[in-house]
Amino acid sequence: MIVIDGSYGEGGGQVLRTSLALSAITGQPVRIEHIRAGRRKPGLMPQHLTGVRAATRVCDAQVEGARLNSLELAFAPRSAPRAGTYTFDVAQAAKGGSAGSVSLIFQTVLLPLALAEGTSELTLRGGTHVAWSPPYDYLKRVYLPTLARMGVQAKVNIRKWGWYPIGGGEVEATIHGLGRASLEAMDLSRRGDLLRVRGLSVSSNLPKHIRVRQEGAALQALRSNGVNARIDAIDAPSKGKGTAVFLWADFENAHAGFTSLGELGKPAEQVAEEAAQELVEFLQAHAALDRHLADQVVLPMALAEGRSSFTTEAVTQHLLTNAWVVNQFFSGRVRVDGQEGEPGECSIEGVGRVAAD
Repeated sequence: MIVIDGSYGEGGGQVLRTSLALSAITGQPVRIEHIRAGRRKPGLMPQHLTGVRAATRVCDAQVEGARLNSLELAFAPRSAPRAGTYTFDVAQAAKGGSAGSVSLIFQTVLLPLALAEGTSELTLRGGTHVAWSPPYDYLKRVYLPTLARMGVQAKVNIRKWGWYPIGGGEVEATIHGLGRASLEAMDLSRRGDLLRVRGLSVSSNLPKHIRVRQEGAALQALRSNGVNARIDAIDAPSKGKGTAVFLWADFENAHAGFTSLGELGKPAEQVAEEAAQELVEFLQAHAALDRHLADQVVLPMALAEGRSSFTTEAVTQHLLTNAWVVNQFFSGRVRVDGQEGEPGECSIEGVGRVAAD
């Protein structure tokens, strides 16, 4: 059994999710200790527990420690990942409403199901646009298009938007398993020419002028920096109130996304300007991947056939931590060059087909 220190590096839920995904795919049992030990609320929170339950169902794992606030988890798959129809609801783990991120639950089971035989249909309920996690739009516009180049066949569709604190969002996902095929290695050293910049200004159960002001402020901030964009203002169906600006850039070889969430007392213009500023700073750099996508592609690249590489606008603790977790399963396969907070690059020697029996 591989033992993972859940407090290592960034020490968040990503250690748990990557460990679960790799255990499910390889069939290798894993014990994760000190889960989120340094956080204000350590241990398994509702979204983490839901991720554990999701991974458990996918590979019929034997599990110990799967309960709220648990600091230790033992996870032993009893079968290879199995395609199927699954519903995962964070509220069931939270004993009530929760805005726990459905994106992170999706990322826990995506690769196990993508490497399985057959098609999976997922219904995910919880938070779709919440802090400290990729929003639904990032999955749709950046993450999945990037993984599609590696052979991952998946799509997502949002039915209800879920904001902090009540959640209640719903996302449907379809994943077509590759069966015996392998993921393809990918070189993302250069992003190529900029093709387009698009955006969304979204609000739920709030006056229309808020999303209109966000749209206008984002367009103004981008145009003042020489960036032409198209931004759509959307009134999003939701149980709760919320607002966000999401901007994405499509390049010849890469995609990047930037999000700003509204909150009580935060002007619409500030929401827009935060997202626009992040995009402008990325355009002024020369890396292929934004700092968030960098750590999210380490796992699929490690499972691909051959050598992959990418450049990123900034080396983060998330990237260094995820590289460390992957190397606990596949020793020495992931190498990160660059100082934290500075531009860097990563090279990964993929292991190819490693599905459990």
